[in-house]
Formats: sequence, structure tokens, C-alpha cells
Amino acid sequence: MGKTLVTTIMIVLGIALLITSDCAAQSKKQTATETKGKSGFEVLEGRWLRPDGGYIIQIRSIDASGKMDAGYFNPRPINVSKAQATKESGKIKVFVELNDVGYPGSTYTLTYDPKEDVLRGIYYQAAMKQSFDVYFTRMK
Repeated sequence: MGKTLVTTIMIVLGIALLITSDCAAQSKKQTATETKGKSGFEVLEGRWLRPDGGYIIQIRSIDASGKMDAGYFNPRPINVSKAQATKESGKIKVFVELNDVGYPGSTYTLTYDPKEDVLRGIYYQAAMKQSFDVYFTRMK
């Protein structure tokens, strides 16, 4: 009877260790998934004004991969064909491509400045083949 009791205890301990190990692995996996969901891109959501002309970029939503649901207004809506955020060297970059009458392939390539809460960069006006230094401030 002694051997049977020891064997039973060993089996129960083995099962307990397996369950504990599986729970720990699931917890690590869940934490990794939660961390992936918080990309830092959320800070970009909102309306951004380019003060030199009243142009507005509206970032309605952004997913963890950086894909944005964005609009552009001058003051009427201009079609946004692509809107993407990326991280490069610890900085958040924003790329917006316009494709509409008067804006065939014009782009914004911007970098988020968290200290000043502004987007700074280059506007490429494709129709004129010219680039301009620009910035956007967050609209309150």
C-alpha cells in the first residue's frame, strides 16, 4: 500500500506541475498579445490642422499594424488612398497619400513630435512636382 500511495502522490504532483506550467505559458502568451495591441500609434488619433492653409488630416482610427482610417480636408474632403503609421528608430512616422482631382499622388511624410504634440515633415505636391516643409498641430 505504501508504494501505491507514493505513486499516486507522484502522479498528482506531476499533473499539478503540468497544469501550472500550462497556465504560466498561457499568461505569457496573453501578455504578449496585449502588448502587441498597444502599439503607441493611438496617440495619433484626432484632428490635425496645417496652420498655413487650414488643411486638416483626421485620423479616425489606427490599428496595431499602423493602418489608419484617415480623412483629408481642404476644406472639402479629398480622397485618401493610403494612410499608414510606422515606427523607425523609436519615432512614429506617418505617411498619407492623396488621390483626387488636383491631388493625383500627392503625399505627406510626417514625423510625430511628442514633446510639442505636432506632426512635422514634407508635403509633396505631385501635380507641381514640388516639396514643402509643413507641420500639423492637434485640434482641441
